[in-house]
Amino acid sequence: MPTCDGCGNDYDKSFQVIFSGKTYTFDSFECAIQILAPICANCRGRIIGHGLEKNGVMFCCNHCAEEKGVTELRDRS
Repeated sequence: MPTCDGCGNDYDKSFQVIFSGKTYTFDSFECAIQILAPICANCRGRIIGHGLEKNGVMFCCNHCAEEKGVTELRDRS
C-alpha cells in the first residue's frame, strides 16, 4: 500500500498530488494541507482558501494583511 508523506500511514485509499513538479502521496486532505498549504504571515494558520499575496508574502485574509501593514489588498467576495 502507498505510504502517506504526511503521517506515514499505509492506506489503500491514498491519493497523489503533483505540486511544483513533485508527486506527493496522502491518506487524507488533512495531511495534504499540513504539507502543501501556505502559512499566513500574520496568524500562522494554514491557508486553505484563496488567500491574499503581496510581494510573495501570503495572508489568509485582509485583516491579517492589515495587521502586517499591507493595506492595498482586499478579499474577494
